[in-house]
Amino acid sequence: MRSRNLVLVLAALALVVALAACTSAGQSSGDQGSSDQGQVSKEKAPKEQASKDKAPKEQEPPKKMTDEAKEKQVAPKAGTQDEAQSGENRVEPPKKKRLKLTVPAMKRIENDPIPTGPGTDEKLFRDYAGVHLSASGFPWKETANVYIAGHRIGFPGTKSNMAFYDLEGLKNGDKVYLEDAEDRRYTYEVYEKLIVEPTNLTVINAIPGKNIISLQTCTLPDYSKRVIYRAELKDIEGDES
Repeated sequence: MRSRNLVLVLAALALVVALAACTSAGQSSGDQGSSDQGQVSKEKAPKEQASKDKAPKEQEPPKKMTDEAKEKQVAPKAGTQDEAQSGENRVEPPKKKRLKLTVPAMKRIENDPIPTGPGTDEKLFRDYAGVHLSASGFPWKETANVYIAGHRIGFPGTKSNMAFYDLEGLKNGDKVYLEDAEDRRYTYEVYEKLIVEPTNLTVINAIPGKNIISLQTCTLPDYSKRVIYRAELKDIEGDES
Protein backbone atom coordinates (compact mmCIF):
# COMPACT_ATOMS: atom_id res chain seq x y z
CA MET A 1 0.00 0.00 0.00
CA ARG A 2 2.83 2.36 0.99
CA SER A 3 4.55 1.64 -2.34
CA ARG A 4 1.34 2.39 -4.22
CA ASN A 5 0.96 5.74 -2.45
CA LEU A 6 4.56 6.61 -3.28
CA VAL A 7 3.92 5.87 -6.95
CA LEU A 8 0.83 8.12 -6.94
CA VAL A 9 2.77 10.97 -5.31
CA LEU A 10 5.57 10.68 -7.86
CA ALA A 11 3.04 10.62 -10.71
CA ALA A 12 1.36 13.77 -9.34
CA LEU A 13 4.71 15.55 -9.08
CA ALA A 14 5.55 14.56 -12.65
CA LEU A 15 2.20 15.98 -13.85
CA VAL A 16 2.81 19.28 -12.05
CA VAL A 17 6.28 19.57 -13.59
CA ALA A 18 4.87 18.76 -17.04
CA LEU A 19 2.12 21.36 -16.68
CA ALA A 20 4.65 23.94 -15.52
CA ALA A 21 6.84 23.14 -18.50
CA CYS A 22 3.90 23.50 -20.95
CA THR A 23 2.90 26.84 -19.42
CA SER A 24 6.42 28.13 -19.62
CA ALA A 25 6.77 26.87 -23.16
CA GLY A 26 3.47 28.47 -24.06
CA GLN A 27 4.57 31.82 -22.63
CA SER A 28 7.89 31.62 -24.38
CA SER A 29 6.18 30.74 -27.62
CA GLY A 30 3.71 33.57 -27.14
CA ASP A 31 6.47 36.10 -26.44
CA GLN A 32 8.39 34.91 -29.45
CA GLY A 33 5.24 35.11 -31.52
CA SER A 34 4.67 38.71 -30.42
CA SER A 35 8.26 39.52 -31.19
CA ASP A 36 8.03 37.90 -34.59
CA GLN A 37 4.75 39.67 -35.26
CA GLY A 38 6.29 42.98 -34.30
CA GLN A 39 9.21 42.27 -36.60
CA VAL A 40 6.85 41.36 -39.45
CA SER A 41 4.88 44.54 -38.85
CA LYS A 42 8.07 46.55 -39.00
CA GLU A 43 9.09 44.82 -42.19
CA LYS A 44 5.69 45.41 -43.74
CA ALA A 45 5.47 49.04 -42.68
CA PRO A 46 7.59 50.47 -45.51
CA LYS A 47 5.64 48.47 -48.09
CA GLU A 48 2.33 49.63 -46.62
CA GLN A 49 3.59 53.22 -46.58
CA ALA A 50 4.75 52.88 -50.17
CA SER A 51 1.29 51.64 -51.12
CA LYS A 52 -0.26 54.67 -49.42
CA ASP A 53 2.13 56.97 -51.24
CA LYS A 54 1.09 55.43 -54.56
CA ALA A 55 -2.61 55.63 -53.77
CA PRO A 56 -3.28 59.05 -55.36
CA LYS A 57 -1.71 57.94 -58.66
CA GLU A 58 -3.76 54.76 -58.68
CA GLN A 59 -6.96 56.78 -58.16
CA GLU A 60 -6.59 58.88 -61.30
CA PRO A 61 -9.95 59.37 -63.03
CA PRO A 62 -10.63 57.76 -66.40
CA LYS A 63 -9.12 59.82 -69.19
CA LYS A 64 -12.31 60.50 -71.09
CA MET A 65 -14.84 63.30 -71.19
CA THR A 66 -17.56 62.42 -68.68
CA ASP A 67 -21.15 63.65 -68.73
CA GLU A 68 -20.40 65.49 -65.51
CA ALA A 69 -17.51 67.33 -67.15
CA LYS A 70 -19.63 68.22 -70.19
CA GLU A 71 -22.18 69.86 -67.93
CA LYS A 72 -19.56 72.10 -66.34
CA GLN A 73 -18.72 75.36 -68.02
CA VAL A 74 -15.02 75.32 -68.82
CA ALA A 75 -14.22 78.97 -68.22
CA PRO A 76 -15.74 82.02 -66.53
CA LYS A 77 -18.48 83.78 -68.45
CA ALA A 78 -17.53 86.93 -70.31
CA GLY A 79 -17.41 89.87 -67.93
CA THR A 80 -16.94 93.57 -68.39
CA GLN A 81 -13.69 94.68 -70.02
CA ASP A 82 -11.12 95.59 -67.38
CA GLU A 83 -9.97 99.17 -68.05
CA ALA A 84 -6.43 98.37 -66.86
CA GLN A 85 -6.10 95.85 -69.69
CA SER A 86 -7.23 98.25 -72.39
CA GLY A 87 -4.63 100.92 -71.57
CA GLU A 88 -1.13 101.54 -72.94
CA ASN A 89 0.71 99.12 -75.19
CA ARG A 90 4.11 97.68 -74.35
CA VAL A 91 4.78 96.99 -78.04
CA GLU A 92 2.89 97.84 -81.24
CA PRO A 93 -0.23 95.62 -81.46
CA PRO A 94 -0.25 93.18 -84.37
CA LYS A 95 -2.84 93.62 -87.12
CA LYS A 96 -4.31 90.22 -86.31
CA LYS A 97 -4.96 89.18 -82.72
CA ARG A 98 -4.14 85.51 -83.07
CA LEU A 99 -1.93 83.78 -80.49
CA LYS A 100 0.04 80.54 -80.19
CA LEU A 101 0.81 78.85 -76.88
CA THR A 102 3.75 76.64 -75.89
CA VAL A 103 4.29 75.17 -72.42
CA PRO A 104 7.35 72.87 -72.33
CA ALA A 105 6.24 71.28 -69.03
CA MET A 106 2.94 70.20 -70.63
CA LYS A 107 3.04 67.30 -73.10
CA ARG A 108 0.33 68.50 -75.48
CA ILE A 109 0.84 72.26 -75.59
CA GLU A 110 3.32 73.23 -78.32
CA ASN A 111 2.66 75.97 -80.87
CA ASP A 112 -1.07 75.51 -80.32
CA PRO A 113 -3.31 78.13 -81.95
CA ILE A 114 -5.33 79.89 -79.27
CA PRO A 115 -8.45 81.70 -80.56
CA THR A 116 -10.07 84.57 -78.66
CA GLY A 117 -13.68 84.22 -77.57
CA PRO A 118 -16.10 84.23 -74.65
CA GLY A 119 -16.00 81.58 -71.93
CA THR A 120 -19.37 80.30 -73.19
CA ASP A 121 -18.24 79.34 -76.71
CA GLU A 122 -18.46 75.53 -76.53
CA LYS A 123 -17.30 75.04 -80.11
CA LEU A 124 -14.01 76.88 -79.53
CA PHE A 125 -13.32 74.91 -76.37
CA ARG A 126 -14.00 71.65 -78.22
CA ASP A 127 -11.91 72.39 -81.30
CA TYR A 128 -8.85 74.05 -79.72
CA ALA A 129 -6.41 73.24 -76.93
CA GLY A 130 -7.37 76.45 -75.16
CA VAL A 131 -9.29 79.70 -75.59
CA HIS A 132 -8.13 83.22 -74.76
CA LEU A 133 -11.04 84.93 -73.02
CA SER A 134 -12.10 88.08 -74.85
CA ALA A 135 -12.74 89.83 -71.53
CA SER A 136 -9.06 89.50 -70.59
CA GLY A 137 -5.92 91.23 -71.82
CA PHE A 138 -3.36 90.70 -74.60
CA PRO A 139 0.39 90.13 -74.18
CA TRP A 140 1.39 93.34 -75.97
CA LYS A 141 -0.34 95.47 -73.34
CA GLU A 142 1.62 97.23 -70.59
CA THR A 143 -0.76 95.84 -67.98
CA ALA A 144 -2.62 92.63 -68.80
CA ASN A 145 -3.92 89.30 -67.60
CA VAL A 146 -3.89 87.04 -70.66
CA TYR A 147 -6.45 84.49 -69.47
CA ILE A 148 -6.42 81.15 -71.33
CA ALA A 149 -8.68 78.25 -70.35
CA GLY A 150 -8.81 74.68 -71.64
CA HIS A 151 -10.41 71.31 -71.02
CA ARG A 152 -8.80 68.93 -68.55
CA ILE A 153 -10.04 65.87 -70.47
CA GLY A 154 -11.54 67.23 -73.68
CA PHE A 155 -12.97 65.44 -76.70
CA PRO A 156 -11.19 62.59 -78.56
CA GLY A 157 -10.12 63.46 -82.08
CA THR A 158 -9.93 67.21 -81.37
CA LYS A 159 -7.25 69.62 -80.16
CA SER A 160 -9.02 69.75 -76.80
CA ASN A 161 -8.35 66.07 -76.11
CA MET A 162 -6.30 65.88 -72.86
CA ALA A 163 -4.97 69.38 -73.64
CA PHE A 164 -4.69 70.71 -70.08
CA TYR A 165 -4.63 67.32 -68.32
CA ASP A 166 -1.14 67.83 -66.91
CA LEU A 167 -1.50 71.53 -66.07
CA GLU A 168 -0.88 70.75 -62.40
CA GLY A 169 2.55 69.42 -63.28
CA LEU A 170 3.71 73.04 -63.55
CA LYS A 171 5.86 74.51 -60.82
CA ASN A 172 7.23 77.92 -59.99
CA GLY A 173 9.94 78.96 -62.43
CA ASP A 174 8.56 76.97 -65.39
CA LYS A 175 8.35 78.87 -68.67
CA VAL A 176 5.23 79.66 -70.70
CA TYR A 177 5.53 81.09 -74.23
CA LEU A 178 3.07 83.09 -76.31
CA GLU A 179 3.60 84.06 -79.94
CA ASP A 180 1.63 86.78 -81.71
CA ALA A 181 0.84 87.31 -85.42
CA GLU A 182 4.05 89.33 -85.85
CA ASP A 183 6.11 86.32 -84.67
CA ARG A 184 7.05 88.06 -81.43
CA ARG A 185 7.68 85.64 -78.59
CA TYR A 186 6.57 86.54 -75.07
CA THR A 187 8.30 84.59 -72.31
CA TYR A 188 6.45 84.17 -69.01
CA GLU A 189 7.61 82.53 -65.78
CA VAL A 190 5.21 80.66 -63.45
CA TYR A 191 4.97 82.15 -59.97
CA GLU A 192 1.60 81.21 -58.47
CA LYS A 193 -1.12 78.54 -58.28
CA LEU A 194 -4.73 79.29 -57.38
CA ILE A 195 -7.81 77.12 -56.80
CA VAL A 196 -11.06 79.07 -56.96
CA GLU A 197 -14.81 78.61 -57.19
CA PRO A 198 -16.41 78.82 -60.67
CA THR A 199 -18.23 81.97 -59.54
CA ASN A 200 -14.97 83.84 -58.93
CA LEU A 201 -14.61 86.30 -61.82
CA THR A 202 -11.91 88.46 -60.21
CA VAL A 203 -9.25 86.03 -61.47
CA ILE A 204 -9.71 87.53 -64.96
CA ASN A 205 -8.81 91.02 -63.79
CA ALA A 206 -5.38 92.54 -64.35
CA ILE A 207 -2.90 93.09 -61.54
CA PRO A 208 -1.81 96.76 -61.49
CA GLY A 209 1.62 97.21 -63.07
CA LYS A 210 1.95 93.58 -64.20
CA ASN A 211 1.66 91.66 -67.45
CA ILE A 212 0.74 88.06 -66.65
CA ILE A 213 -0.74 84.98 -68.29
CA SER A 214 -3.26 82.76 -66.51
CA LEU A 215 -3.71 79.12 -67.53
CA GLN A 216 -6.90 77.57 -66.19
CA THR A 217 -8.69 74.23 -66.20
CA CYS A 218 -11.10 72.33 -63.95
CA THR A 219 -10.08 70.40 -60.84
CA LEU A 220 -10.20 66.61 -60.64
CA PRO A 221 -11.96 64.34 -59.97
CA ASP A 222 -15.23 66.28 -59.63
CA TYR A 223 -14.61 69.33 -61.86
CA SER A 224 -16.16 71.43 -59.08
CA LYS A 225 -13.49 74.15 -58.94
CA ARG A 226 -10.95 75.82 -61.19
CA VAL A 227 -7.19 75.57 -60.92
CA ILE A 228 -5.14 78.46 -62.29
CA TYR A 229 -1.42 78.90 -62.82
CA ARG A 230 -0.15 82.44 -63.19
CA ALA A 231 3.08 83.43 -64.92
CA GLU A 232 4.66 86.88 -65.26
CA LEU A 233 6.12 88.38 -68.46
CA LYS A 234 9.93 88.34 -68.41
CA ASP A 235 10.98 88.98 -72.00
CA ILE A 236 9.78 89.79 -75.51
CA GLU A 237 11.79 88.49 -78.47
CA GLY A 238 11.39 89.84 -81.98
CA ASP A 239 10.43 93.33 -80.83
CA GLU A 240 12.19 95.90 -83.03
CA SER A 241 10.56 98.97 -81.54
